[in-house]
Parts: sequence; C-alpha cells; structure tokens
Amino acid sequence: MEYKDYYKTLGVKKNAGADDIKKAYRKLARKHHPDVNQGDKAAEEKFKDINEAYEVLSDEDKRAKYDRFGAEWQQFAGAGGRAQDFNWGAWGAGQPGAGQPGGGQYRTVSPEEFEQMFGRGAGGGGFSDFFETLFGAMGGRTAGSSRPGFGGSFSSAGGDDPFGNLGRGQPAMLDQEHPIQVTLEEAFQGTARTLQWEHGKRVEAKIPRGVRTGSKVRLSGQGGGGDGRAGDLYLKVEVLPHAVYERDGDDLRLTLPIDLFTALLGGKVSVPALDKSVNLTIPEGTSNGKVFRLTKLGMPKLRQPDERGDLYVTVAIELPRKLGDEEKELVRQWRELRDN
Repeated sequence: MEYKDYYKTLGVKKNAGADDIKKAYRKLARKHHPDVNQGDKAAEEKFKDINEAYEVLSDEDKRAKYDRFGAEWQQFAGAGGRAQDFNWGAWGAGQPGAGQPGGGQYRTVSPEEFEQMFGRGAGGGGFSDFFETLFGAMGGRTAGSSRPGFGGSFSSAGGDDPFGNLGRGQPAMLDQEHPIQVTLEEAFQGTARTLQWEHGKRVEAKIPRGVRTGSKVRLSGQGGGGDGRAGDLYLKVEVLPHAVYERDGDDLRLTLPIDLFTALLGGKVSVPALDKSVNLTIPEGTSNGKVFRLTKLGMPKLRQPDERGDLYVTVAIELPRKLGDEEKELVRQWRELRDN
C-alpha cells in the first residue's frame, strides 16, 4: 500500500498554516471538480485525492496525528511491513513508536476509540486504500471493507470549509459564484445575461430591476454538483458608474447646470430622469448648490420594483463668459444700483 503524502497532494509545505491549506484546497478543488472536467477520470481521481488530503490537514487534531503516524507508517511500510502487522494499538493509545516489520502487538480498537482519534469523515467521495486501511484498521477493519460515515463529497453549503459538508453519504453539491456587470440603465429596467461554460452548458439569467452593486442573483440548481444533484449559481452584480447619475441606494443624484438669469428671475428647466424628462420650477433667487427632490423618479426597489426611490437635483449656476463692452457696462450699472 502506497503512502499518501497529503502535503504534496495539496502542494503545500509541512509547516503551512490553515489559511494556506484552505487556499490551496480551494484552488485545486475548483480546477479538478468533475463538473469542470466532465468525463475526465484522471481529474475525478485527483479531486478525490484533494478532498482526502483536506479532510486530514484541515483538522488540527487529525493533522497532528497524521504528522506523527504518517512518518512511522512510511518507515514501516518501506521496510517491508504489512498493514495487518503494524502496531496499531501502540499508536492508537498515544504511545510513541510503531511496530517493526514482522512483529509488534495488534490490538483491535473500538469504533468509539476510532471516532475519538479521527472523528467521522467530512466526505470526499471514496477515500484511498491508504486512508481506509490505516484508519479502518484502527477501527478493526482491513482494506476493502466499508465503514458507514465515509462517502459523498464537498459543497459550498456553508461554514469555513470552502465546499461545506452535506453530511455522510450524500451526493456532492457545489455552489458557484460568477461576477457580472450591468449598466445603470440595465439595473433600472432589468436585463438578462447568457452564460456559457467551456463544456457547452448555457444558462439564461434574468437580472431583476433595482439590483445594486453587491446584489446576488440566485439561479437554483445551476451550480456544480454530481450524482444528479447540483448546487446553486450566484451572479454577483456590479453596477457600472454612470456619466450623469450618482446612485445612493434606491435614490439617484445629478447635477443640473442652470444659467444665471434663471437662478435670479426663476423659470422652468427640463430634468432628465432615467425613464422620462420632467419640468422643474426654479424659484427666483435660487442659490448655487440648492438641492431639489423629485419623488419617485429614482431606482426601482429590488424587493418592490413598483416602488421607486427619489431623484435629487443639485443646481449649478453657470456664469456667462466673454462679456461684451455693452454687457460689462450693464453689469457696472447694476452694481451701482445694488450699492445705493
């Protein structure tokens, strides 16, 4: 039985931290996941090896036992020893030293003791003979027998495990996340995207009205998975910046230039909302920077698309440029009138 170097499987050093192990696992698991490599048996086996390695190295207690036990077993097997002759009892009892080839005492360890030493599997979908023989033998089994509790594989159902744990014996489920970009107009009206994977899978996704940057659109059953069960696909939305409007939640803001005479004398100006233009009355004597609120002309509310936020209009008074001589004279006369 070949020794399994779990560190080599994940491509990490033996002193790697938990974050490095998790990062390596995420990268490799996504690369070799069966849904990404349909029909590729080599990728499927690699995926199982990756899950098995992470099963042990992601758990502090399991990893500590493997670090000590693995080296002893590698030395024992390299010297020609058989699995059934290994000193499981001494190791299981926490005593130093493993059996020697052809010798040592064999003691059957109860299932309860086994669970205390290594706990139940978090899935992985078919552990190797190395895992089954070593850990199974500690529970009184030999290679090739089965133990309830091992089976299934990982999904991103939650928790720190990047692919979660659906439970013992359940099929694999893998939630996936995919970034998409939409314009503000598309976020206002609602839109659609067609996603296509390299292996030919196509998904038509509807983006609802009112989505914001950070919104996630859930497509049930469109994620990764196996054995007839699939996780969900989450589209993470980014609403692109707009040249005219600034978004503030469900509200919109824009700056509207007006001329000096409209600000002084009052008048009506046209305001472009996203879906129509409306007239705004400017009172005489309006100061620069004054903000007007136009109700229900903002963005649709995501949960209540028939409701809308507001549009806030900030006026920016534009002064006339390149005054002629006559205009300058009129301004001087106006100034004299104001001084008196």
